[in-house]
Amino acid sequence: MALTGRAALIAALGSVPIGIWEPSWAGILAVNAPLAAACACDFALAAPVRRLGLTRSGDTSTRLGDTADVTLTVSNPSGRPLRARLRDAWPPSSWQPGTETSASRHTLAVPAGERRRVTTRLRPTRRGDRQADRVTIRSYGPLGLFTRQGTHRVPWTVRVLPPFTSRKHLPSKLSRLRELDGRTSVLTRGEGTEFDSLREYVPGDDTRSIDWRATARQSTVAVRTWRPERDRHILLVLDTGRTSAGRVGDAPRLDAAMDAALLLAALASRAGDRVDLLAYDRRVRALIQGRTAGDVLPALVNAMSTLEPELVETDAQGLTAGALRSAPRRSLIVLFTTLDPAPIEEGLLPVLPQLTQRHTVLVAAVADPHVADMAGARGDTDAVYEAAAAARAQTERRRTADQLRRHGVTVVDATPDELPPALADAYLELKAAGRL
Repeated sequence: MALTGRAALIAALGSVPIGIWEPSWAGILAVNAPLAAACACDFALAAPVRRLGLTRSGDTSTRLGDTADVTLTVSNPSGRPLRARLRDAWPPSSWQPGTETSASRHTLAVPAGERRRVTTRLRPTRRGDRQADRVTIRSYGPLGLFTRQGTHRVPWTVRVLPPFTSRKHLPSKLSRLRELDGRTSVLTRGEGTEFDSLREYVPGDDTRSIDWRATARQSTVAVRTWRPERDRHILLVLDTGRTSAGRVGDAPRLDAAMDAALLLAALASRAGDRVDLLAYDRRVRALIQGRTAGDVLPALVNAMSTLEPELVETDAQGLTAGALRSAPRRSLIVLFTTLDPAPIEEGLLPVLPQLTQRHTVLVAAVADPHVADMAGARGDTDAVYEAAAAARAQTERRRTADQLRRHGVTVVDATPDELPPALADAYLELKAAGRL
């Protein structure tokens, strides 16, 4: 219960003339006693808050950057109408900065025995699960002098999924994939190693593709067409250790790696390949296996939504062992990690032969575009020193990438915006070359 600003204002206005003309306790009592009686009546006529019934409905998931509407139904079982202000509390990251007050507070009036709905619109700024906190209701009497206040717990969870901004590149990569498959008018010859179909020979075809047995059974020369292999296994390995926590722009490196992984998963599943996910630092953070082509992308998005970087050094030996368990037969292992010299030279390189002798390995690393900007900066002493530091960092990354390539690893090092399409192109090149 609490006094409103209206009651305080009336008390102040009534005390001013008493204080000027006849200051006494009797005068103050003459003003405040009726006000106190009015407040008591107002309190008695205000609808009780504890007896209200509250339920939730609405969205349970949304992509980062989109909105989610959560509806709160307020039922008034009492015999008095409810005039109230309501605050629907959620974690601060559920809204854009500065919009929480307007988004979480509502005014409602519920007649006796009826119900009303209010909708809270969330616009989360971080991935993960956002859980509703308390609902605080302040019930006003008809005079607006005194209020009842109470709190209810109404559980609800909204899962904030990765935004998957790289999906804009998917149509162009699928077009390239169809060319490799030979399903467009542009028939790509000499690519892929899996037999597709027979067709009539035309001048310019590779004579090595002639099927002499089929030719002997018909009156025209028949040639074989090929397509990239299908039903291959792709294992996406997310390094969630401390290096993934480094921020590139406004987001951690892990978020950029997730975006690239989702594009690759969408492309590979359309190509007929099986896609699994392993997230690891010193223990398994997420493991997705055995999903069908239609289920793999929703499963990956759901698993990635709650992943956060861990401020620990990644156990390269454990990561390798986990990858080998998840890929018992020859697979393409795509490792999303850093190209910083220390973690690679001390952690990954000693155990890398265990992966490369059985699998095709591709390392995808997120580069910081700010480093490239620093490398080209000039103009004053500070800029020159920054350029020197950036050039040294770039040289070390190139040296680390060359070390990985000498072990037979394909390396894709690009900025967050460029990494998803570059990784998809690398996958298509491996598929076209028959290296999966």
